[in-house]
Amino acid sequence: MASPPRSDIPGSFRFDFDEVNRILLLRLEGRMTEEMLREIYMVGKTHWTATMPNAAIVDCSSVTQTTISSDRIRELARTKPMQETVGRPRVIVAPTTHQYGLARMFQLITSEERPFTVVHTMDEALGELGVRSPHFEPLQ
Repeated sequence: MASPPRSDIPGSFRFDFDEVNRILLLRLEGRMTEEMLREIYMVGKTHWTATMPNAAIVDCSSVTQTTISSDRIRELARTKPMQETVGRPRVIVAPTTHQYGLARMFQLITSEERPFTVVHTMDEALGELGVRSPHFEPLQ
């Protein structure tokens, strides 16, 4: 029997990079909050600029709880993307119904400059990007 999600586990995140395929990967764990989201955006800009990836994946597979409001999702979707990211494909791995719904809302609202695909598994994400054997290394 599966354990229920634990809201007492604080959220964390890390960025990994696949140098060969030039993919930036954001892995999220635990409880996802709006405060954490703000920090991810700041750190993410630095990593994006440093690596100049061809694509990005946001992996929500280890998220146990999401406390981000749909209003905040709409607000983020309407922000202007960094010029360096325009036209680069992004994939969100959202295995739960709630995560998938929030990711799809973001996808439908965001501009065409920020193309997103929403999938349920990491294998599907890699398939969307045409990658067979990624080798992700943690970024500092």
